Amino acid sequence: MEPAQPADRVPADRLPTGDPGPGEPGETHAASAAGPARVEPAGTDAASTAGPARVEPAGTDAGSAAGPARVDPAPTDPDAVAQPALVESTGAVRPSTVAEPSGAASLDPPAPPAAVDARRSDRSPKDMAISLLVLLIPIALLLAFYRGFLGGDQPTQVDPSPAIEQAQGANAFPVSQPTGLGDDWRTVNARYQEVEGGSTLRIGYVTPEGQGAQLVQSNVPAERLIPAELSDRAQPQGQTDLDGRSWQRYTARQNEQALVLLEPGRTVIVVGDARENELRRLASSLR
Repeated sequence: MEPAQPADRVPADRLPTGDPGPGEPGETHAASAAGPARVEPAGTDAASTAGPARVEPAGTDAGSAAGPARVDPAPTDPDAVAQPALVESTGAVRPSTVAEPSGAASLDPPAPPAAVDARRSDRSPKDMAISLLVLLIPIALLLAFYRGFLGGDQPTQVDPSPAIEQAQGANAFPVSQPTGLGDDWRTVNARYQEVEGGSTLRIGYVTPEGQGAQLVQSNVPAERLIPAELSDRAQPQGQTDLDGRSWQRYTARQNEQALVLLEPGRTVIVVGDARENELRRLASSLR
């Protein structure tokens, strides 16, 4: 026989299923009073890596006492669970996820070819000739005006009198002057100077035919004067008589020719590229 039990005591086998035992109410209330719901930290197992930590409420009474528990639902997207979310910071530049293959060609478009000047390619030889003619016409007009009205082709004339007077004043040798030459004989230079071994008077002319002729009178020895005035290759070509005086014909530089008069204390040379008749005319005018 079982011993008699108090009237207010319920037999153990009649306790409702799921209710705590005699010692459990204290533990339940202690857990409820201890604090908020228990959080399981993330671990290395599959459940922790699959998503964020799950929050389990400690109990109905604890939840009601501390407030509703915050439950983060697990994401349902498998891709979102498998990979952490990408967080872009403000102002950060997200790198491109597409890698360029090594050695890939530049994406910049090639530079266009230089434009060809259509005007230059379209110019014909006729156009170039016309352009040249347009330039030459003003030049020709200016040249004609210079020659016709300003006497551009005419040499500047000088007065030989000062040089002749200086030579006569030096009294180094007898000085002769051309006389009877026409106005078409233009004097272009006249100079008297002392040189090594003597002194020399030079008078230059432009002949009526527009050629050059020069009158040289000097007391420098002839063996030095002739090579200096006519070149070292000057050779006598024979004699010619002019107004009773015997002149020696000589070759000179390039296309020049000369007439040489040898006198005691003086040598007279008439030389130039003028024709021989003009050279003879100048030599005959000396007085």
